[in-house]
Amino acid sequence: MEQNILDCVIVGSGPSGFTAAIYAARADLKPELYTGLEPGGQLTTTTEVDNFPGYPAGITGPEMMMDLQKQAERFDTKVHYEMITKVEFSKEVGGIHKLYAGNKEILARTVIISTGATAKYLGLDDEKKYNGGGVSACATCDGFFYRGKDVVVVGAGDTAAEEATYLAKLVNKVTMLVRKDEFRASKAMIHRVQNTPNIEVKFHHELIGIEGENNLVERAVVINNQTQEKSTVDVHGIFIAIGHKPNTDIFVGQIDLDENGYIDTEKGSSRTNLPGVFAAGDVQDHIYRQAITAAGSGCMAAMDAEKYLAELH
Repeated sequence: MEQNILDCVIVGSGPSGFTAAIYAARADLKPELYTGLEPGGQLTTTTEVDNFPGYPAGITGPEMMMDLQKQAERFDTKVHYEMITKVEFSKEVGGIHKLYAGNKEILARTVIISTGATAKYLGLDDEKKYNGGGVSACATCDGFFYRGKDVVVVGAGDTAAEEATYLAKLVNKVTMLVRKDEFRASKAMIHRVQNTPNIEVKFHHELIGIEGENNLVERAVVINNQTQEKSTVDVHGIFIAIGHKPNTDIFVGQIDLDENGYIDTEKGSSRTNLPGVFAAGDVQDHIYRQAITAAGSGCMAAMDAEKYLAELH
């Protein structure tokens, strides 16, 4: 039996994947989308989404992903609740790309990678317990909910400095916990932190626990790693800002990645170094990392894939 060659396979199911599916389906590419282990992506761990245009009353992350999926399915996108575990990309223009979901082989003329990124956490059990109840990895997503309150930011790099200065405009006080005796951030970001009066930096301090009633954060338990002295900080929010890891493990050696593992795309497009392979969303964007920018790049990827296919004929 001859195997079916699909025009478009989308790997990943966050805002970029589903938006790519909506555009690809409307262009009659009959896309098939593989959700991966976390259908809906990072947004499913976000309780309230208030900054996505078109939802004046806000919406929960999981509900928004269901809406996007329904819209993609309305135009006959086929959604598979499976994970792509291996790829063999062609380097030829018009070549056929092979993807594997376990033992199942999938053949495609174009592939849109939208596997996203995963926020790095410290690995404390309390982080899981209080996730959505005061623990967050995205200040621009969740900072608004802590207006006038006290928060902690964990981290020492540019991400942590950016999150702290962003939050300082909204909250009463930001306490930064930095493990070593100095920042890893750029000079410019360090100056911004130092010049913000309501940020207090605690060097040599680490978060070791979280306390609170009803799974809502009330205190951060911290330790001074020089003196081993433990203390608590009364806060409502704890932002873990130690970076993100793009979900690109299966693409290593197959496609060009930058030094942090993000997929390299051609400036102003979603094109990768391989013909017929496109990347959208957080898997190729370590700067903005928002649902709306991911959705926009999903649209770009579908349009780039459609144009690529049209030029083959």
